[in-house]
Amino acid sequence: MIFYKFYVRDAIKGDILVGILPERRKNPKRVTHESVINWGKKYFGMNGKEGDIFFIETVLVEKEKEPQAPQH
Repeated sequence: MIFYKFYVRDAIKGDILVGILPERRKNPKRVTHESVINWGKKYFGMNGKEGDIFFIETVLVEKEKEPQAPQH
């Protein structure tokens, strides 16, 4: 599963994690850098300059559960 970690760059405090959103769009052609930034701005209410807001795409790999032996 793909997640986006949104950050705001602050000259004094450094990069601040604002939040994380999961990608849910089924059509990958709709996913652009601009669409992800706009989604983050809308969801988290960020009003910074374009260069001060960025995201890091993160992939979460889910482990398959191993089958368990039946219990008697």
